[in-house]
Amino acid sequence: MSDETDKDDVADANSEPTGPVGGERLAEARRALQIPVLEIAKELHLDEHKVRALEANRFDVIGAPVFAKGHLRKYAQLVNVDQADVMADYYLLNRAGDAPPVIAKRPKQNREISPGPWAAVIVVIIIAATAYWWFAVRDPDVTPASGAIAPLPQVTNEDDDSPGLVANEPTIELPGQGAPAEEVVELPTDVEAQIEQSQDSQPQVVETDGLRLSVTYNGDCWTEITDASGRRLFFDLGKAGRTVNLSGDAPFNVLFGNAGNVSLEVNGARYDIPAASRRGRTARLTITGP
Repeated sequence: MSDETDKDDVADANSEPTGPVGGERLAEARRALQIPVLEIAKELHLDEHKVRALEANRFDVIGAPVFAKGHLRKYAQLVNVDQADVMADYYLLNRAGDAPPVIAKRPKQNREISPGPWAAVIVVIIIAATAYWWFAVRDPDVTPASGAIAPLPQVTNEDDDSPGLVANEPTIELPGQGAPAEEVVELPTDVEAQIEQSQDSQPQVVETDGLRLSVTYNGDCWTEITDASGRRLFFDLGKAGRTVNLSGDAPFNVLFGNAGNVSLEVNGARYDIPAASRRGRTARLTITGP
């Protein structure tokens, strides 16, 4: 008796459902609620023909199974159908569809190595080595020495009594050339007087007094200073303990990154940075004079 009962249960499990299943169940619920297909398509973000394919259980139109199952769950929420029943219908309709696909192992393709790039690399190396030898090793300005080489002079020590060490310093004299003699040229007295008078009459160059600025740093401060002609007098980071003396055409355009770390002297007189020229720690000012 038990064997017959088991056979009946297996037959019921393998029997096809008689009522609407899957998408058909959803379509029937949609019609009962009087919801148009276009409204469902908007909610699922699908085209209308794909919604009708979903209702007809043509899930291959939707794409991958993961998308079909996701749209079925969303559709079931919209028409108040139990998601578990819809998914049970889906797996019943796709018993073999969810089996993992068999992926055949792709044969490895033998990569052919082209000799072209290697040949280019070898040519480049040869050219580089030739250029290095030509410019670095071979010096075309050096000509080989010809003739006999004179022996080095032997130096003897006066305190050393050992024989064989005798000073031998050869001298080479060119024909027609003797030892240079010092020549003293005496100028007439009147010529010397004229030279002294011309030297006394030459005007002395006096440095023009422009604007002179002295900047002393008691801390780090970025500084930019230009004169009236736009010439950059100083453009650097001043360090603590440094003093910079500048001169140029007035006025000076000055920028200090940290004005609290500098003290100024203009033409030898102390100069205080005006409060109106300060912007927080920085200061931008124009110096025309003390």
